[in-house]
Amino acid sequence: MRHGWRIILLSAVALVAANDSTRAQQATTVRVGHFPNITHVQALVARAFERQGRNWFAERLGPGVKVEWYVYNAGPSAMEAIFAKSLDLTYVGPNPALNAYARSRGAEVRVIAGAVNGGSALVVQGDSTLTKPTDFKSKRIATPQFGNTQDVAARAWLVAGGLRITQTGGDAHVVPTSNPDQLSLFQSKQLDAVWTVEPWVSRLESEAGGKILVEEKDAITTILVSSADFLAKNRDLAKRFVEAHRELTDWIRKHPDEAQRMARDELKASFRLDMSPELVARAWSRMEITPDTSREAFQSFVTSAQKVGFLRDTPDLSGLIEAP
Repeated sequence: MRHGWRIILLSAVALVAANDSTRAQQATTVRVGHFPNITHVQALVARAFERQGRNWFAERLGPGVKVEWYVYNAGPSAMEAIFAKSLDLTYVGPNPALNAYARSRGAEVRVIAGAVNGGSALVVQGDSTLTKPTDFKSKRIATPQFGNTQDVAARAWLVAGGLRITQTGGDAHVVPTSNPDQLSLFQSKQLDAVWTVEPWVSRLESEAGGKILVEEKDAITTILVSSADFLAKNRDLAKRFVEAHRELTDWIRKHPDEAQRMARDELKASFRLDMSPELVARAWSRMEITPDTSREAFQSFVTSAQKVGFLRDTPDLSGLIEAP
C-alpha cells in the first residue's frame, strides 16, 4: 500500500513539474526598442496604455507573452542591440536599418511595417542668413547620432549642394549630439543649425527661436524592424505584433487628441520631458502616421547613404521588407 502511495505521489510531483516546465516553455518575452520621440508615437501610446493597466500588444500576442521596452537615443544604438541579439523588434529610422541590412549582407534585419513619415527638419537660428548648402561652410550642424537617418540626410544635403563632407570633417562640421543637448547648445548659439525630428523640431522653434529651413514632409522617418532571427523563429508571433501595431496606428489616427495626451504623459513619466499640448499638436501636424512602407521608398536612402560614404555598394533590397 505504501508503495502504491509512493507511486501516486511521485506521479503527482512529475505531473506538476511537467506542467511548470510547459508553462515556462510557453512564456515568451518580446523585447522592443524605441526612442523618446513623438515620431515613435506607437511605442509611446502603447506604454501609456500599460500605465492604465491595458497591455495593447501583450493582449493581442497571446497568453504567456510579455513585452519589454528598451529605449535608445537613435538608430545606430538600436541596430547594435539587434546585432547583439538583445533586442527582437524596434522602432527605428530607415537609414540605420538599411545600413545594418547592408552591413550584414541581408542576414540580420527585416523591415516589417511602417510607422511615421515626415516630422523631421533642418532648423537654423531665428536670425540666421543661411539659406543654401554653400552657406554652411565652416558652420556647425547637429544631428541625433552618427549614421542615423537625420545625420545621413544632413550630410547628403550638404554634399548635393556642393560642399565636401567627410565622416570626420570637411567644409562644414556635422556634430552628432543627443536631442536634449542639441536644444541647450542651440539656445546658447553654439550650434548654427540642427537636423532632427519631432518633438525637437518644434521645441527648437518655440523654446529657442529657431526657424525651419528644410522640412522632410514625405520622407520615411520611423519604421518597425525585426531581427531576422526573431522573424524566422517566431513568425506567427511577429505577425500578431504587426497586426497589433496596425490596429494601434488606426486607433491613434482616429483618436488624435487622446493619443497626443497619452504621448505627452508617457514622455513626462518615463523621460521627464514635459511638453505642452500646443507643442505636441504642432509636431503632430507635421507627421503622417502610417503602418505602410515599400521597397521603392528606400531607394532614396540608398542614394543618400552612398553619397556620404555610409554605403559603398548598392545592396540588393529584395529581402529588406518582409511581411510576417
